[in-house]
Amino acid sequence: QVQLVESGGGLVQAGGSLSLSCAVSGRTFSNYYMGWFRQAPGKEREFVATISWGGGNTYYADSVKGRFTISRDNAKNTVYLQMNSLKREDTAVYYCAVNRGLRSSSPDRYEYWGQGTQVTVSS
Repeated sequence: QVQLVESGGGLVQAGGSLSLSCAVSGRTFSNYYMGWFRQAPGKEREFVATISWGGGNTYYADSVKGRFTISRDNAKNTVYLQMNSLKREDTAVYYCAVNRGLRSSSPDRYEYWGQGTQVTVSS
């Protein structure tokens, strides 16, 4: 059984930074794309970023490009999301997920999900 556990969320002021981690257990995930999504209250889950198995291919939502950085450490079975210059509109529950197919920004393409971690950005 694959398990994903996110950590690192919290409360931060606008303009600040947070670093999220997602630890994967249960099987080797080094051959798969990993992604981060977020969901704000009353809104649909939206794509944030994804990274290829080797880490050389990354893709970001326009809303976070230049501010967020996704990375991974396959030896630790962990994927990260460094979030800088945070804005109030970044407030959401952040989820990591495993995609066993081609690169995708659609949540339907992701098979395994974590439970999420809350990020709250105050003004």
